[in-house]
Amino acid sequence: MATQIAVITGAGSGIGRAAARALGRAGFDVALLGRDEERLQATAQNLAQHSIRTLVLSVDVADAQAVQDAAHHIENELGPISVWANCAGATVVGQVAGLNAQDIQRATQVTYLGSVNGTLAALNVMRRRGQGAIINLDLAPTLRDLPLQAAENGSRAALRGFCNSLRTELRHDADRIRIVMVDLPAINTPHYSWTRNLTGKRLKPFGPVYEPEVAAEAICRAAFTTSRSISIGWANSFSALWRFAGPGCREARLASHGYKAQMSHDWAEGPQPDDLYKPVPGAYGAEGPFEAKARRLNSPFTVFVSSGLRASLFGALAAMGLSAALNHIRQCRKS
Repeated sequence: MATQIAVITGAGSGIGRAAARALGRAGFDVALLGRDEERLQATAQNLAQHSIRTLVLSVDVADAQAVQDAAHHIENELGPISVWANCAGATVVGQVAGLNAQDIQRATQVTYLGSVNGTLAALNVMRRRGQGAIINLDLAPTLRDLPLQAAENGSRAALRGFCNSLRTELRHDADRIRIVMVDLPAINTPHYSWTRNLTGKRLKPFGPVYEPEVAAEAICRAAFTTSRSISIGWANSFSALWRFAGPGCREARLASHGYKAQMSHDWAEGPQPDDLYKPVPGAYGAEGPFEAKARRLNSPFTVFVSSGLRASLFGALAAMGLSAALNHIRQCRKS
């Protein structure tokens, strides 16, 4: 049986590097795409220790033609692509009034259009066989609508809508290509130290933070699932109810606590290098600086909730609520 091929963008560090290890352990040969070739080579060396075949391609995912060319090169060198995971991203953190259009455009090009470019490249080769899995990253409901994160939220919301429309088209054409969203909470990666940061203070995760290996496991599960999405943690699943049931209350809560929850007490020591336009040099790995409080795979709070399970839970809650309401109406009529 031929080895399956997985493609990962943003594979040099953070979630992408962890996902490369996870998919390699699952039996895939892995194509590693990213801007920093040295970090990609470090990822490849790590995988080679486990006899995992790799192909390193230095690509800026914002360049649509380069991504298309990379897909054809991978198919020629490694074989047919069965999984494509878009893990690359870049953003700028700060109040909207302080952002400039150029930075927002660049963040959108990398995070949204980069994922779209990867999706289109994957579709182009997968449709020859009519099957495959394309995995895109989304924000967990707990991280949506955060202040200071308009660029990231805008890109992820656009990607969410793009994938929803694409699913209906694939179903219409009877293609067996799956589009899976992985809803991620805060992940302990190096991006907190190299994101373009206009707040003047050091950034920190909002809410519970998980190690990259947890995100990688969710991506690996997405490669095999038939669900539309996978979430991490029960809180991230049930917070969706709060977003719809009490949007005003949640907005007020984020307005009063959202700023300080994302910033440390320490002021940054002048302008810091960031990766918005070019990679930050250095031997960065998958993990970031918050390992002391990050939840791991063996944590009791680390659970993976598929969209099907989440729908069943919400349906059960709705049925219980309806049953309670009907019982209350009956009791009122009797009295």
